[in-house]
Amino acid sequence: MPAQLNHTIVWCHDKARSAAFLTSVLGLPAARAFSHFLVVELGNGVSLDFMEKPGDVALQHYAFLVDDAGFDAGMAFIEREGLTFWADPARTEAGEINRHWGGRGVYFLDPDGHVLELITQPYGNIEEL
Repeated sequence: MPAQLNHTIVWCHDKARSAAFLTSVLGLPAARAFSHFLVVELGNGVSLDFMEKPGDVALQHYAFLVDDAGFDAGMAFIEREGLTFWADPARTEAGEINRHWGGRGVYFLDPDGHVLELITQPYGNIEEL
């Protein structure tokens, strides 16, 4: 069997806040407790395991492939919460979404500053942009 990603730890300051933020954006069930983690189960069998740590959190980027309804719901959450969003990972195109590879994409920050991305199409050939 080829290797598969099973889970990753998402470092945060408040695991309940961070896990609830993500499940709200993605329309997922509430996180479940497992040891000292709060676990958010994704649709492809991968989980994000939120764990609190004091001090600085190393910021990461997490991209989520969603369908059009999931993107619309995520954008509604972003707008309802008054979050800043961008069309690009460098965060130079504020208030915009992208339409790469015939889909839609958006970047925004979670409560700890992790860059979250919603896309409706997987990345394709860069020459096709």
